[in-house]
Amino acid sequence: MKSIQVGLLGIGTVGSGTYSVLKRNQAEIRRRAGRGIDITMVADLDVARARSLVGEGVTVVNDARAVIANPDIDIVIELIGGYGIARQLVMEAIAAGKHVVTANKSLLAVHGTEIFAAAHAKGVMVAFEAAVAGGIPIIKALREGLTANSIQWIAGIINGTTNFILSEMRNKGLDFDVVLKEAQRLGYAEADPTFDIEGVDAAHKITLMSAIAFGVPVQFDKAHIEGITALSAQDIRYAEQLGYRIKLLGITKRSIDGKTGAPRGIELRVHPSLVPSKRLIANVEGAMNAVVVQGDAVGTTLYYGKGAGSEPTASAVIADLVDVTRLHTADPAHRVPHLAFHPGAPGDDLPVLPMADVVTSYYLRLRVADQAGVLSKVTGILADADISIDAMLQREADEIAADANGSQVEQTDIIILT
Repeated sequence: MKSIQVGLLGIGTVGSGTYSVLKRNQAEIRRRAGRGIDITMVADLDVARARSLVGEGVTVVNDARAVIANPDIDIVIELIGGYGIARQLVMEAIAAGKHVVTANKSLLAVHGTEIFAAAHAKGVMVAFEAAVAGGIPIIKALREGLTANSIQWIAGIINGTTNFILSEMRNKGLDFDVVLKEAQRLGYAEADPTFDIEGVDAAHKITLMSAIAFGVPVQFDKAHIEGITALSAQDIRYAEQLGYRIKLLGITKRSIDGKTGAPRGIELRVHPSLVPSKRLIANVEGAMNAVVVQGDAVGTTLYYGKGAGSEPTASAVIADLVDVTRLHTADPAHRVPHLAFHPGAPGDDLPVLPMADVVTSYYLRLRVADQAGVLSKVTGILADADISIDAMLQREADEIAADANGSQVEQTDIIILT
């Protein structure tokens, strides 16, 4: 049987890993796919470097559109990244009748509804396992392995940079800014780490998982996003004393009205969270990723592994290549939909709830005057708002500073878990 011919757009870290793993494990991949899969054309602006990576027998060009226009190419791998030219190329590949494999979570989180609709209309696949959690096969688990379940919630450590920073802050007692510089020196953080440390990268990923889990369109613009830049070594230490660890979690949850049992909507949020230290996910350290999924039939399942890197991400790219190869001649009307639901199906009208409507526990660190009656006032305010206290920690005064009236008073921290 004729091999599937693949065109690769961008041969950077993930692209070179994909070419290397595909070539190294060629026989095994052929056996699993049912036919050969060959990268026969590569587009990259640095043609000389690309040629040095792929050697003879692969056509290398500097124009990605030449790959899309080649009638012999069956699948296009998009590894350019970003929202701009990558979006244009993906849409052009779909229009040309090419299947697409991509690791571009930002593109799909923002423009996924448009892209998947175009692919559905054209009868081609857009596969994106590599877009979420690198080498962890979480997309396949949600679309296929857990298909018998009503998914109740997903919570994941899905950004290695922030998990490395939080792990180092806890292990070494250092503040955020110090650890960020160390992460950049070691290559765990980009020169501009904004997307990672502000939670945007994690929000892209949880948006895609939410769409698959709950059968709703991708709605990144409605996600609540909070990063880790405001966390201090004190917060990490206080959490430890209360039996928790702080992790940046991407969370999506089916929200049910407690009185009527009717669905209220979908929670979609990224923020630092206190996780009981005995939980498995609380002990995911360094740059590793983990995703917990709660299903009504299977219960709680945990998926753990490397969330980034050349070959871990390449593993996911090639898994998609194999899936698309298997389905290449299948009836397009009977394929598993891209987000595991058909547009217009029941459930896709569930709203994403604003954070103000989400009921959950909170961690509060209050800097207060070390005076009689202060704690009573704080608890009174919470009681008036019908907020109960789960745990509380009060430290001895550790600083003298001016209060609102300019008087010098002793100050301390009050830590409250609601």
